[in-house]
Amino acid sequence: MVKDYYQTLGVPKNASEADIKKAYRKLAMQYHPDRNPGKEEWANQKFKEINEAYGVLGDEKKRKQYDQFGTVGDPGDVFGSANTRSTFEDLMKEFQGAGLDFGFLDSIFGEVLRGKGSTFSFRRYGRPGRSRYEAGPEVHFNFDEMMGRTKSPPRGDVRYELTLKPEEAISGTVKTLKRKGKRLEVKIPAGTKEGSVIRLRNARQVTDGQPGDILVKVALKGSR
Repeated sequence: MVKDYYQTLGVPKNASEADIKKAYRKLAMQYHPDRNPGKEEWANQKFKEINEAYGVLGDEKKRKQYDQFGTVGDPGDVFGSANTRSTFEDLMKEFQGAGLDFGFLDSIFGEVLRGKGSTFSFRRYGRPGRSRYEAGPEVHFNFDEMMGRTKSPPRGDVRYELTLKPEEAISGTVKTLKRKGKRLEVKIPAGTKEGSVIRLRNARQVTDGQPGDILVKVALKGSR
């Protein structure tokens, strides 16, 4: 039976890209298991269905194929295009802001991620206060980083690891990073977690005179 992805998202067939994205994010918040106590299995299934629908309708090429033939290969992969992946990253930020857990996503996307050779697990990310990327305004959620696709960073990004004392991570501090004779202040927000990555946007313009970010990964003394 042909699936009606437009009906799944509750949008007409002539819906704009923005309307499809808006509908997906609204339904994703609605069907989060934390918001459906006692109906978690049902919510998981609904969440899976809307992600499959958005994986098609949110991808311009897949949507054209679906509109023409009523079917499309690899329909449930919301990570298959930059547009749908970006929307998913935005959704994770909304979950974080609403205090919603990420762990249930393993059962929905685990097979897809394993098929991509990724060992990423959403269970490593929890409610605000436990999220590795929640280190303050300098840190931006980036699903490519979470999936380990950072060996060839865009625009020549460079990486450092900064080791802190546990009390520094708890209370927050300011550290100095030296690169090519330049000094940069790295603000460590209070409550920073082990493994948090602080992104200094366009910092390489200061140190190297060329585009690129500097990413500082936080390690805690005694955690290894």
